[in-house]
Amino acid sequence: TINRSIHTAHARCRGSLGPWLPMRFITAEAKASAGRLDGKMREKTLTMDTLNPQVKAVEYAVRGPIVLKAGEIERYLEEGGTKPFSEVIKANIGDAHAMGQQPITFLRQVVALCTFPELMDSPSFPEDAKWRARRILQGCGGHSLGSYSASPGVECIRKDIAAYIEQRDEGVPSDWENIYLTTGASDGIMTILRLLVSGKDSSRTGVMIPIPQYPLYSAAISEMDAVQVNYYLDEDNCWALDINELHRAYQAAKQHCQPRVICIINPGNPTGQVQSKKCIEEVLHFAYEENLFVMSDEVYQDNVYAPDCQFHSFKKVLYEMGPEYFSSVELVSFHSTSKGYTGECGFRGGYMEVINMDPEVKAQLVKLLSVRLCPPLAGQAAMDVIVNPPQPEEHTFKQFHQEKSSVLGALAEKAKLTEQILNSVPGIKCNPVQGSMYAFPRIFIPPKAVEEAKALGMQPDMLYCLRLLEETGICVVPGSGFGQKDRTYHFRMTILPSIEKLNVLLGKVRDFHISFLKEYSGLEWDEI
Repeated sequence: TINRSIHTAHARCRGSLGPWLPMRFITAEAKASAGRLDGKMREKTLTMDTLNPQVKAVEYAVRGPIVLKAGEIERYLEEGGTKPFSEVIKANIGDAHAMGQQPITFLRQVVALCTFPELMDSPSFPEDAKWRARRILQGCGGHSLGSYSASPGVECIRKDIAAYIEQRDEGVPSDWENIYLTTGASDGIMTILRLLVSGKDSSRTGVMIPIPQYPLYSAAISEMDAVQVNYYLDEDNCWALDINELHRAYQAAKQHCQPRVICIINPGNPTGQVQSKKCIEEVLHFAYEENLFVMSDEVYQDNVYAPDCQFHSFKKVLYEMGPEYFSSVELVSFHSTSKGYTGECGFRGGYMEVINMDPEVKAQLVKLLSVRLCPPLAGQAAMDVIVNPPQPEEHTFKQFHQEKSSVLGALAEKAKLTEQILNSVPGIKCNPVQGSMYAFPRIFIPPKAVEEAKALGMQPDMLYCLRLLEETGICVVPGSGFGQKDRTYHFRMTILPSIEKLNVLLGKVRDFHISFLKEYSGLEWDEI
């Protein structure tokens, strides 16, 4: 019976495809022929017409058209092409190691030991790293970093994070069961937004975000078909957050959506400001009064350079505002391995701490996290080292402290250098880079250049950044990709390149900007 069935199937194949061949030998031409109907090719199911419209609405400027063009130029140079420059300097993204920053030795030692436990026998690895690696591996299935962990993360790592938060916040309690490991902070931010977005038409969730903002937020809002509610940071006051602007944005948004969540990035990206404690108190009071869920993006908490600035966690400030606030305001805070002094972007490690979430909703959060199984365990291990670094009494502390201080000291120096050089250029104004890894200078673009950009169907600062790339090899991101007030123009650049390369970069920006002003304003050097 089985043989007869096979014979019948073979016969059918002969009728449609000629002499029978096993399926693995059917040629691409035969398959294509089989896909034709009355001489017409089968239409694709997924086209730009059938694509999810929310996906088409997503934009992510940090890896947008400018970066694609930079890649083309790099390939052209590699193939022997000539330009007025010998290399492309990518200052578009906060990728520390790609910019030449060296890894923190102790972190890599612990992750290496977790990845290849046979190294435990090597005298080249310090005992401080070995006992941390053993402890992490004991929390992994089969004592292997190749296993899945529980969806919220490895339990001992969650406990280490809670202990770190308590120490950072000078005794404010942290429950390890409120800690969830994530695949970078971005994963956590997307997950929480998925919980929050609901409703239709005027009841659709409104998400309040700072402008300028990190494009992850606008991209996530577009993908989820939520409503973006912009509140503008005060550029004239070093990008401070103005409580009156929050009220304006909230009241305006209530006319067409239901604002349910406010997002804050502190220290700021792309703006580099560090919010004061008073400002944070005002935001939390506003959220309390308007019953808003608070999302606090704190991935740059170690990146504070201005001597008169200090990082204040939203959780600590909330606690200090008293039980009425601390027991009721819903708050999620995010951290990451990608920034700070480690810059370990590729590990995709991160966590979020969830405060005052409804228990039934928290169960839904765990369900949602379980769908993606777990974050990468190597990233979890890296996160553990960041929250559980060498202590002063440990043998590895001296080298660790030297490396950490060197990275942060260099960043502080580069933040000051960037501000000073940009502010020396006519037509460029840069606020102090108090923290994070970026400068977001305002640039004057002459009306003639604005008109040319409009004729080309692009934003004026996109034209500016494209010209900068094509003439100097410097890749920065137009301010329009982050949001900005009408008729103002900016670009974002990272301060991560080495001092030597940063000096070259800033010198080229200076020369280009003066040339750009001359070209489009018709002014001579002594008039600029």
